[in-house]
Amino acid sequence: MSPEALAALQRYDFPGNVRQLENLCHWLTVMAPAQVVGVEDLPPEVLQALAAPATPADPGTAAAPATPRAPADRAGPGGPAGWEDALRAEALQLLHAQPGQVWDALTQRFERCLIEAALHHTHGRRIDAAQRLGIGRNTITRKIDELGLDG
Repeated sequence: MSPEALAALQRYDFPGNVRQLENLCHWLTVMAPAQVVGVEDLPPEVLQALAAPATPADPGTAAAPATPRAPADRAGPGGPAGWEDALRAEALQLLHAQPGQVWDALTQRFERCLIEAALHHTHGRRIDAAQRLGIGRNTITRKIDELGLDG
């Protein structure tokens, strides 16, 4: 680990205690792109917590929040870290909070976003929305019913 990444982790609260630390180690093993882990390689929820403004008892003692940057090769739509990192952070949070329900919960939210965007883009025309999404007419109708988007 780089000295900066180690210092950042020392500032992190680890609200999930030892289990969160273990998951962080697994995450870094899989996701870190190099032999040396930098601050930018830390999981999104850690980076978000470190970037959040501190709320000290004495307002005059606030330290400047960390401002990690995402690697350039991961930049994309939706901000420097892209929507994939936001999804990954949400998945990690749900893995702790709602084990066994993560796949269904995120799949429903993802499908809802896609279908709502396509319907908005096509001014509510389902067949056009289905074609734009690359799914069938019956599939979009079934999904709209399943997700309660009808009304």
